[in-house]
Amino acid sequence: MGADAVPQAPEQPGWAVLHLFCRVHHETSDASAIEDVLKGCEASGHQVVTVACLGHKGSLGVMALGPSFERLRLLQSGLERAGCEVASSYVSLTEVSEYAAGLPEATKQARLRPVLPPEGMPAFCFYPMSKRRLGADNWYRLGFEERLELMRGHGAVGRRFHGRVLQLVTGSTGLDDFEWGVTLFARTHDDLKACVYAMRYDEASARFAEFGPFVTGTVGTPSEVLHLLGLG
Repeated sequence: MGADAVPQAPEQPGWAVLHLFCRVHHETSDASAIEDVLKGCEASGHQVVTVACLGHKGSLGVMALGPSFERLRLLQSGLERAGCEVASSYVSLTEVSEYAAGLPEATKQARLRPVLPPEGMPAFCFYPMSKRRLGADNWYRLGFEERLELMRGHGAVGRRFHGRVLQLVTGSTGLDDFEWGVTLFARTHDDLKACVYAMRYDEASARFAEFGPFVTGTVGTPSEVLHLLGLG
């Protein structure tokens, strides 16, 4: 595959993925209604991950994924009716990378149809990213074999954190402001910091990665998260 070749469409379509980062208000947000909305989405065959976020970018984080964008829109509408103010969001699709040829089928399915959240990994981080298009550091002017080799090196760095960090990369070209959304789950926030720091020295990131804002928090059940937010 040359530099100008277009990757083939995947054999299986990706799942819809919606990240919402919401502000809640103690006077007007209804904890019981929020829980009902989240449970309703899960009952429709979608997965919902709830996060108590740190910092000013939002308090309640919701990552929802499944077969229907329409159902995720209903989730967002329900949360807004329950008193959640969406501060930021991200829309993407699960995908199998064009560089994943030769991976075991189980690994490909884990990317297309992940089961979240992973057990024992409550530390959470999300950020969007794109590949740089700047002079000699234009990712899309490289040939496929060169890109493949760079991604192999990038993956080797990530594998050093196996068992400590789980990464899900979802595609957002044409759907949101960046090209991918990266969701990390880890045993501790120290593991998140160490993993992202190590990857930034890899050439695929050091030369070619453009990062958006990071959102960090702690995964819990809806009732646990709402309690941390002062609503439970």
